[in-house]
Amino acid sequence: MIILIVVVFAILGFVVSSRLKSKFRKYSQTALQANLSGAEIAKLMLADHHIHDVQVVCVEGQLTDHYNPMNKTVNLSPDVYYGRNAAATAVAAHECGHAVQHATSYAWLNFRSALVPIQNISGKILNVVLIASLFGGFALGLPVPIIGYIVVGSYSVMTLFTLVTLPVEFDASNRALAWVQSRNIVTRPEYEMSKDALKWAAMTYVVAALASLATLAYYIFIFFGNRD
Repeated sequence: MIILIVVVFAILGFVVSSRLKSKFRKYSQTALQANLSGAEIAKLMLADHHIHDVQVVCVEGQLTDHYNPMNKTVNLSPDVYYGRNAAATAVAAHECGHAVQHATSYAWLNFRSALVPIQNISGKILNVVLIASLFGGFALGLPVPIIGYIVVGSYSVMTLFTLVTLPVEFDASNRALAWVQSRNIVTRPEYEMSKDALKWAAMTYVVAALASLATLAYYIFIFFGNRD
């Protein structure tokens, strides 16, 4: 069953990822009427929100764009940093949306940030316990029910993290779209392209959350589903 879950969501994730890349390529071919690069848009959005302590930098890779709250940087891939199109606009504004969340102490972002160290520890514990569980728990000197509680508890934290990520990502996209529209950065067709690109980007997080929920349900059934 666990193999089936992994395969199904791996295929689904591949489909969504491929669709996202296809949309990005498509919307990258139409020049932005405002003729602003992703880097220029990011800096403008930060300035409009009175954020002056966040740097916009270029990082290697494709679709490697992210906001780093630790060093306060909006990291944009070359296609986005230099791109002057609807796709680059959407991604750059979205990552700045996270910077705005950080600056305004957005509750869901704070919650997710607080979960990061807990999730990291849970992941390490889960790896150790799952390997030990292959030997019936004897490698840890623990009975199988205790192994079950540890596995379910650890994976619950990881699943919670994927679920909390959803409102954070959707909110960042909403902030981005509202800003580019109010600032007249994009025309109506360009706005629709940006919106569609961000929709498919969000779908990658939705798939990850569903996969995590399905795996958690599987572990709960395996360890506790056969009890009278």
